[in-house]
Amino acid sequence: MPSVTHDDAPLLADLMPWSVAPPRLGRGWPTGPDAASLKARWDAFVKAEGPDREALLEPTRSRTLHSAVGQLPGHSAGTEKLLRAAGPCPEPVRVLRAPFDEQWLIPDHRLIDAARPELWRVAGEQQIFVVEAPDSPLLATSLLPLLRPGRIRPLHRRPDGTEPNLAPGLLNHLASRLGHSPAPADVAAWILAAARPDLTVPLTRDPELWSQGVELGHRLLWLMRRNGDRPKLPGGRRPYVRAPLPSRPLNLHYDRDGETLELDEGRISPVPPAAWDFEVAGVRVLEQWFTTRTTPPEPGTLSAIRPATWPQAWTSELLELITVLALMAELGPQQKELSVAAPITASELKQAGVLPVLDAARRPASVLDHHEEGPEGQFALL
Repeated sequence: MPSVTHDDAPLLADLMPWSVAPPRLGRGWPTGPDAASLKARWDAFVKAEGPDREALLEPTRSRTLHSAVGQLPGHSAGTEKLLRAAGPCPEPVRVLRAPFDEQWLIPDHRLIDAARPELWRVAGEQQIFVVEAPDSPLLATSLLPLLRPGRIRPLHRRPDGTEPNLAPGLLNHLASRLGHSPAPADVAAWILAAARPDLTVPLTRDPELWSQGVELGHRLLWLMRRNGDRPKLPGGRRPYVRAPLPSRPLNLHYDRDGETLELDEGRISPVPPAAWDFEVAGVRVLEQWFTTRTTPPEPGTLSAIRPATWPQAWTSELLELITVLALMAELGPQQKELSVAAPITASELKQAGVLPVLDAARRPASVLDHHEEGPEGQFALL
């Protein structure tokens, strides 16, 4: 991430004006690293009755067995009160639960204290959620992000990608300075590459420098979103399982000299030191990923329903995560070297009428083209 300077760079909050607080779950059991466990937890929940069901829910002030809430946009979970909930589990969806940690979530509004429906309404294949995290570079994902605290800034204000969440007039101003019209995704890529810890984003009118930063940002986007071709380390240094992982590994250790990740007697190598050392907000990503899957849950809770043995899918995810982190680490120096010349300052954007943005640009767009089901099967009034 480029270093902080005291120039007149615009704020991220002005370049991408609409932001949403991250969803607040209120309970851990509706999320997890494997979808099958979530379905088993739901089945155990709906089979329980009375006080047992209430205890399993882990009620909060926002959600109890008697809460009346509507469906999440785009999902067809039931809307009767959880006191009477029955039937199969809503199909779990992929989410970004922690930095670089893709997990699963039961998409049921009744289980989520603050779901942020405006985020669900604009989710889609074209969406890019730019995620602010304290003491961390910006993250990006196409999945619903559940990281807290911070803000989530969708690139598009509509699910079809027709209205970018960029300061009105910004694209035209960049086109006049660069000599070509950048796409909204190019601006998001530049932001990822150039944003500073203070969440200012230096812009440039230098076409060559812009292209360099955008190329770097698209590489970051590809690694963070993990869509398209799977990432590979160059030179045949792909990590492999050298010794089989145990059925339930409990300890994680890194042998720096041998570039080996040890999960009890299991061995994965080569694991570059940069992948092991990769941190977000002072926490090693690989350690957090492993701890999430191996820390014993509280007995008697729904979170205690989890795989009896280490799933093969987790090994595949771990191998890919090692690759992603190693490649991300290689891009770090390039971000630090991205020194912005010929800047487009916040003052220039104000003179051009791009800034300040109108209040309407900081609010969600009206994206509804259909009724959303409200509590107890009634259509929501919107």
